[in-house]
Amino acid sequence: MKISDILSTTKYKYEIIQHDRPILTREDGSKYLGIDVGQTAPTLIIKTDKGFFALIISGSREKINFDQVARTLNCKNAKLASPKEVQKVTGFCVGSVALIGLNVPCLVDKSLFNFDYVYGGTGNSTSTLKISPRALIELNSIVDLLNF
Repeated sequence: MKISDILSTTKYKYEIIQHDRPILTREDGSKYLGIDVGQTAPTLIIKTDKGFFALIISGSREKINFDQVARTLNCKNAKLASPKEVQKVTGFCVGSVALIGLNVPCLVDKSLFNFDYVYGGTGNSTSTLKISPRALIELNSIVDLLNF
């Protein structure tokens, strides 16, 4: 399903922001969009012994505690999926993984709910989705909210 089709079903306000070049880092996103770095919401794909999961985190996170992620999912281990695995699982390239409508279960960083809007991927490297963090719960299959 296309992101535009998914967004047409939500009651939350959103905007797709077009830009002339890919935004590849939280710092670039913060600067380009004029937002707090914590509002950037990259979607990472995690590989575990129970399969793949999406991890939507706040850009303010310096590092991910993969042991905590594994404990939350009741797994033995968790690590970042390879670029090839990300492409296979999501259909998107690393750096462009969509913030919503993923076909894998998701974990969401609770700190994103401190903001009215968060900014993340659309599946296209030259556009960014601005949306309420509450919509992430409605438009994804959420298995847990993480408090790092």
